[in-house]
Amino acid sequence: MNRASSGQRRMVIITLAIAGVWAANALKLNPIDLVTNNTSIIYDFFSRALSPAMDYESDVPLGTKPLIVKTLSAAWQTILFAAAAMGISLIGGVLFGFLASSSLMIESARGTVKYITVTLYGLVRFLMALIRSIHELLWAVLFLVAFGISELSAVIALALPCTGILAKIFSELIDETSRSAAHAIRGGGGTPIQVYFFVLLPQTIPDLLAYSFYRFECLLRSSAVLGFFGYPTLGFYIAASFENLFYGEVWCYLYTLFLLVAIVDIWSNQIRAELKL
Repeated sequence: MNRASSGQRRMVIITLAIAGVWAANALKLNPIDLVTNNTSIIYDFFSRALSPAMDYESDVPLGTKPLIVKTLSAAWQTILFAAAAMGISLIGGVLFGFLASSSLMIESARGTVKYITVTLYGLVRFLMALIRSIHELLWAVLFLVAFGISELSAVIALALPCTGILAKIFSELIDETSRSAAHAIRGGGGTPIQVYFFVLLPQTIPDLLAYSFYRFECLLRSSAVLGFFGYPTLGFYIAASFENLFYGEVWCYLYTLFLLVAIVDIWSNQIRAELKL
């Protein structure tokens, strides 16, 4: 059985590789196309990676905040957007993960209740697939057109697809969890909700925690990119500096974003180590 599983994995990898080569050929991708007449701009941009700006590269009005202060403020706004979206996504992921758990929602029902449960399960799975199929940046555009620039619309734009992704992952982790303790609790009169929150969910905490931190990293990047739509995150200042060819400032903001992601990664590893996950 292990050999068959190993062979199947190899076939999947080979199939994906062939599909990638076929797609590249269909799109007529050619590395030579990357060579343009703007090589001087490319050189100027990447050469500043070794010397990011510590101060503005242009004259600024008197009283303007120092570049480092503005960078830290933008980083803080980036964190706030990502954290708010993550909080909403975790709540939605846990709740919808329960409704989208096939083994828990379907196997525990009987008769008419099972029909209703299966219908609810299908609707939730469809809804989660729908909201995660639309990228957060597209959600941001839709909310920007509908409601204008506001913190709430930005947070919801980030949270919607993340909620769909977390609900899918959480439900699949629940479905793969051992059912021995769950059957014992159910046999003793426990409800599906009690089984979910007090038996199955605690067993999946290590995987849930690891994946939640990964999604938070993704939200940090997406939150930064929201700046290109006018929100005061790191992306807003990256776009402004890039348009003015202030590449040193661009790298200052990029390195700050890198540090944010690195800190989250270190934080995740420390928490998992302390909890002995």
